[in-house]
Amino acid sequence: MAPTHVLRCCQRGLAWIPVIFISLVVCWSYYAYVVELCILTIRSIGEKIIYLVFFHLSFGMFVWSYVKTIFSKPANPSKEFCLPKAEKERYEKEEKPEFQQEILWRAATIQSLCTCRVNNCVGFSNYKFFILFLAYSLVYCLFIAATVLQYFIKFWTLCRRKSAENCPKNELEDTRAKFHVLFLFFVAAMFCISILSLFSYHLWLVGKNRSTIEAFRAPVFRTGSDKNGFSLGFRKNIVQVFGDQKKYWLLPVFTSQGDGMTFPTRLVNIDPEQAPVTLYPEPSKSATDVTVSLLSESQNRLLSNEKQANNVEDYLADDNIKSAESETITVSMESES
Repeated sequence: MAPTHVLRCCQRGLAWIPVIFISLVVCWSYYAYVVELCILTIRSIGEKIIYLVFFHLSFGMFVWSYVKTIFSKPANPSKEFCLPKAEKERYEKEEKPEFQQEILWRAATIQSLCTCRVNNCVGFSNYKFFILFLAYSLVYCLFIAATVLQYFIKFWTLCRRKSAENCPKNELEDTRAKFHVLFLFFVAAMFCISILSLFSYHLWLVGKNRSTIEAFRAPVFRTGSDKNGFSLGFRKNIVQVFGDQKKYWLLPVFTSQGDGMTFPTRLVNIDPEQAPVTLYPEPSKSATDVTVSLLSESQNRLLSNEKQANNVEDYLADDNIKSAESETITVSMESES
């Protein structure tokens, strides 16, 4: 017991190393920009005020979203979805992956699970915060790189002249003092490039309503795997993460839809960008319209697809019996913008 406990404590301690590193870099960037650039370098009062105002706006939103990302408690599954103690021990003792999968599938069948999802480092409760953290960190780095560029060019030129005989002594001392400004531009540009690629990738995932692991391996439903199983259309996918109130989209407050355990899905093998399909008879008929919804809760969808299809067939059959005249069934498809 003791070695395991110590190992877990060490793992938790190591997990904070990236957080400490990023915090140190952010604190240094604040000092370098506010003190070294705005206070000691820029001479224009108006330029100082404009730079400081926009810097603190981007810095505040960046820190807010970062804190919400790392300190938001993960949405743990309900206890009903946990493996029984005996099954858990069997799973841990089993060495072959195929037998481990068999244990999981048996437990999923007993507990009426509809799909198997793998856990992520960023989960349901803080995914919106993570997206905003990437967005505001990108804005933060872009703002720093853009405003420091002219001073970077100036001091870089002075550094190249520092060995020249005609370089005044005061300029040499000024150049040494502005090492922070030079390094600040390099760091901001480097982080900007890396964050831009990661941010673009996660925007694509949000548009597809996929997790990172689902992008590499399609989620498995009872009817089989389907990479677009959770895609509801681009606009609804965005709402799943950011909520239906647009005024909160840019704020690091929780507005994501759902409970983190059940998710709306689409009918398998149907284009996710299409709206619900409506089957209805000609206007002269008095029969009630029949609507087959493309969206339902994941559990109900997997368990009732066949029932819905049978209901539609029964309706069409009964309607044909009641009416001697032939009628046309019209299928209207409206694409979601």
